Amino acid sequence: MDEDMLRAALVKWARSMFERGYSSGGAGNISARLQDGSFIVTPTNSSFGDLQVDRLSKLDAEGNWISGDKPTKETSMHLAMYRNRSECNAIVHLHSPWLTALSCMPNLDRENCLPPITPYYVMRVGRLPVIEYFPPGDERISQEIARLATKHNAILLANHGPVIGGKTLRQAFFNAEELEDTARIYLMLLPHGFTTLSESQVQELETRYPR
Repeated sequence: MDEDMLRAALVKWARSMFERGYSSGGAGNISARLQDGSFIVTPTNSSFGDLQVDRLSKLDAEGNWISGDKPTKETSMHLAMYRNRSECNAIVHLHSPWLTALSCMPNLDRENCLPPITPYYVMRVGRLPVIEYFPPGDERISQEIARLATKHNAILLANHGPVIGGKTLRQAFFNAEELEDTARIYLMLLPHGFTTLSESQVQELETRYPR
């Protein structure tokens, strides 16, 4: 996919997310990497609902601003994911309701805060580690993402929201949708109890469908 097509796809997917309540106001950011290692990212204070293809920020592989509007202050966490997860070519950071609610809960398992309750969660994400709270744009978020990205394509920021990667822009959005749905199902089931997939069932899925 060339740059023009990637820009158009990012704007289309972002608007869909906005219309379905995955992001509100100027919350969240999205990026997609080009073949030369540079990447496009949503500008600071922009809304997923009214992005313009020619105003998306473009940065080089080192994170230097090349063109477009001023990039999001959270660019460094996108760069950390790209540098440490070579197969990742797109990243979605959301303030989606169910995952943000999950990120605010006490006593979360920092290594994996969502149990394997559905096969598609295992197939698309597998495990969801949690980073302790830091202010948005803080360099410590990037450091923690760099530490976790080699083994995880999704990471939850405490009291903030998820950062989700994919091999393509389409896959990153699919991963984000699946993760948000899993958080919704999990929180709905919490008062009632639930059954998880067994360890052997998880292993079978991971063997059949490597991420």
